Order: sequence, then C-alpha cells, then structure tokens
Amino acid sequence: MAFDFKKEYKEFYMPPKKPVIAEIPKMVYVAVRGKGDPNEEDGEYKQAVGVLYAVAYTLKMSYKTEHRIEGFYEYVVPPLEGLWKQDGSDSIDYSRKDGFEWVAMIRLPDFITKADFEWAVETAAKKKKLDCSKAEYLTIEEGLCVQMMHIGSYDNEPASVEMMDRFIEEQGYVNDISDERQHHEIYLSDPRKTSPEKLKTVIRHPIRKS
Repeated sequence: MAFDFKKEYKEFYMPPKKPVIAEIPKMVYVAVRGKGDPNEEDGEYKQAVGVLYAVAYTLKMSYKTEHRIEGFYEYVVPPLEGLWKQDGSDSIDYSRKDGFEWVAMIRLPDFITKADFEWAVETAAKKKKLDCSKAEYLTIEEGLCVQMMHIGSYDNEPASVEMMDRFIEEQGYVNDISDERQHHEIYLSDPRKTSPEKLKTVIRHPIRKS
C-alpha cells in the first residue's frame, strides 16, 4: 500500500477543530512563489499550482521511468499547501486578495534529492509542454507552532485565527509571524468538488514564548 503522509503524520495534517501546539520538523517541498489573487481565472496562482502538480506527479511516477531514485517507495502525493503574507503585515486582510504574496507548495518525501528534483522539473516541462522554471526545491523547518482544523470557507478563517490567538495568549505564547515564518495553510479538500461550508483547511501559525 502506498505511503500516505496524511495518515502516517496525523499530528501535522489532521489536527483537531480547536487549537493545539505542535513542533513542526524540517520538511522538503516543491514550491512556486508569486503574488496576487489566488481566485483569478488563469492567474499566476493557478498556473503555479499546475506546475506543482506536474513536478510532484513526475516524481511520484519516476519508478516507471529510467530515472532511479535511491530509497524510493510508492506514496500518495501530499496535499497542496500555502504560505501567505500581505504587504509586510503580520495579519491577513481577506478583502484584499490582490495584495497577497504567497508560496504555493507540495511536500516531497525525504528521499527526493535536489538532483532528483531537477530531473523532474526538466522532465515535466518537456512532457507537459509547461514552463516549470519557477519551481524550487524548498526546505522549511517551522518549529514551534499553533494549528487547528478550520471547517468552512477560506473567507471565514479569521474566526479560527482569533480562536488560535486567544489560545496561545492563555498558554503564554505570542505569534511569531515574520518574513521567515508565515501564515500557513494546508488544503485537505478540493474546492471544485466540496461546498464552501465543508472545506477542511489546516491553519498553522509560528509562535514563541511571550
């Protein structure tokens, strides 16, 4: 059976519907950076997501090619994730989506090396006739964070963020959002197939002791 990150690492992908504190280890991603409204039709964000999946699935299916990845095992491609910030602010204004700066990303198994990644970028570009030049091999170690499962529309996330803020204050922590440590979302639902009120999104914020 293929390895499923969501099932094997439930503490990172399936937190409860109330805030919890978690230590997030180093993880490797295929990532694309950009700016602007993620809902824009054929916009920069949707093009970035297309690149991410092209590279991610090229790596997943590499065992059917002549490219051999050391330590490879079959796995389920992890969910889409995103780091978000806005005009240098430490908060998000959902009414100004055109002001977003984002990093769209998909986690990669630890056995994927930079050389494997570069092979996948080149292969995906040729096979899909797609410009994958913005794809990068990104390593992130988030460390101490607060996170929870948000159920509902993305525009309703401020209510969950407020709950997280109250929780960390009670626990003696403060938010530590910066250019290096950002608002993080993990998308467990496909918005094309799921009604807004049923969307499942992990919201994660970096924190530190107050």
